Amino acid sequence: MNWQGLTVGYALTGSHCTLEEVMPQIQRFVDAGANVVPVTSYSVQMTDTRFGKAEDWKKQLLDITGNEIIDTIPKAEPLGPSKLFDVMVIAPCTGNTTSKLANAMTESPVLMAAKAQMRNQRPLVIAVSTNDGLGLNATNIAKLLNMKHIYFVPFGQDAPAAKPNSLVARMDLIMETCEAALQGKQLQPVLIERFNY
Repeated sequence: MNWQGLTVGYALTGSHCTLEEVMPQIQRFVDAGANVVPVTSYSVQMTDTRFGKAEDWKKQLLDITGNEIIDTIPKAEPLGPSKLFDVMVIAPCTGNTTSKLANAMTESPVLMAAKAQMRNQRPLVIAVSTNDGLGLNATNIAKLLNMKHIYFVPFGQDAPAAKPNSLVARMDLIMETCEAALQGKQLQPVLIERFNY
């Protein structure tokens, strides 16, 4: 697919253990010619963890995309009227973000950007990374799976023996899922094996 002239909104939420895995996927879009605009949750912006420092993640996003990060709700709000994003990705998408999106809560830059994308009936791609995907969040994932213009990166249990409720997307399929979503299609199969014993 030709990504020249297309703008990808790439949102990251606080599954900090997955941030390193998604950075190469952002680079793939840039290498393919897309204009990538990063959006971050407050957790990604402010939380230092054993997986990396917030400032380092922000610098990496700026270096890869060349665009300023949308990091506040006021910065995200104009995305609706501007119709900036041809496709928007939330990867990784935590259980917290999934539940709020499914229940129409808008309290972060990522959720405001997602709301704008849904308002414009343009594709929103979700790559889940949550420890309770088969627990309390199962109902929220089911709601989103049934919504128009929302597409899922194929996902599965990442550690069924140790964490039986945990679900994580195949992050290396983000671009392929976006390509399908731009054609109004869900990349199949949605449910995959993703074991890490």
